[in-house]
Amino acid sequence: MALVTAGYQPGMTIRIGTSGWSYPSWRGDFYPRRLRHRDELAYLAERTTSLEINGSFYSLQRPSSYGAWRDATPDDFVLALKGSRFVTHLKRLRDVETALANLFASGPLALGDKLGPVLWQLPERIPYDEQVLGEFLALLPRSTHEAAALAEKHDDRVSGDRVFTEPGPDRPLRHALEPRSTTFDTDEAAALLARHRVATVLADAAGRWPAIDRDTADFRYVRLHGHTELYASGYSPAHLDAWAGRCREWDASGQDVYVYFDNDARGRAPYDAVGLIERLD
Repeated sequence: MALVTAGYQPGMTIRIGTSGWSYPSWRGDFYPRRLRHRDELAYLAERTTSLEINGSFYSLQRPSSYGAWRDATPDDFVLALKGSRFVTHLKRLRDVETALANLFASGPLALGDKLGPVLWQLPERIPYDEQVLGEFLALLPRSTHEAAALAEKHDDRVSGDRVFTEPGPDRPLRHALEPRSTTFDTDEAAALLARHRVATVLADAAGRWPAIDRDTADFRYVRLHGHTELYASGYSPAHLDAWAGRCREWDASGQDVYVYFDNDARGRAPYDAVGLIERLD
């Protein structure tokens, strides 16, 4: 098993980190008191193997930001990208080709070979709809060259120095879906995601949302939002041991594994990420 390997080599890669890295409550706790704000990403990246970019969920970022994040992380690091809530929550997956183009034109390709899976998080109010979901999945680019071609269809919401559409060497581009409606926990939904090779996110969310454990791609994507209290509670040594065991099982099956802790409210996420890495190292 390789806990850290470069880029997108299929199979036997486990990457662990947090969802985001810029949280005031972490300063003076996980982050040393005198650590500069701009150095927080580098500090966390030295102790984890991947991170989720979650600012892209709330708004279109700039190519310069993606470039800075690329440069602040180790050579073999991977940054997962959280897809825009404009696509998932406002447009509800319908008529989103231009919105997808804007997202991929706004700079993710500047990450180069550090660009990891793209996460699409759905709200609870969106139920499973085979036609809507199937049309959305068919739009998703499956390589960086496809993403660059899609990005060229952007509108004037991104322009000038806010546009980056250079694909570099062609690389696979993976996607993961985190539904929060129980209507997605069916064989029908799993089959559709499997046809499109999109991973079903396994979420631990203190019982708030379903923990859908479906194997639908050549990788696993896990989001740990807090086992007993959403976004807040830490993971006990026993729980970390159990997740380490699951990671080993997926790894043994030849699947890549991505695990992100989102229990950031009380600053537990980075400690839990480091704790899980220690169990697998």
